[in-house]
Amino acid sequence: MILEVAILDVKADQQKEFEISFGNAQSIISSMHGYINHQLQKCIEKENRYILLVNWERLEDHTEGFRKSPEYQEWKARLHHFYDPFPEVEHYELVEL
Repeated sequence: MILEVAILDVKADQQKEFEISFGNAQSIISSMHGYINHQLQKCIEKENRYILLVNWERLEDHTEGFRKSPEYQEWKARLHHFYDPFPEVEHYELVEL
C-alpha cells in the first residue's frame, strides 16, 4: 500500500468553497482503480491549510492510472484553482519494523 500525501494551501477566504468542491469531487478519486481510501484534514494552526491523505494499492495507480485519466482532468478543473502555491505531492510506504 502507498500513502499519497499532499499539503494543500487554499487561497485566502476560499476555504468553504474548497470544502464544498472537494466534497463533490471526492467521488472521482474514490472510483479509480487501486484507490483504497482517503482523508482530508484541516490544519488547526493555519486556517487555509489542509492535508490530503490517499491510500493506493500501488504507486502507479496514482501516478499513471489516476493522473493520466480523463477523471483527473475533471478533478483538476474542480480543485486546482483553489491552491496557492500548487501543492507538492509525496508518496510513502510503510516501514516494516
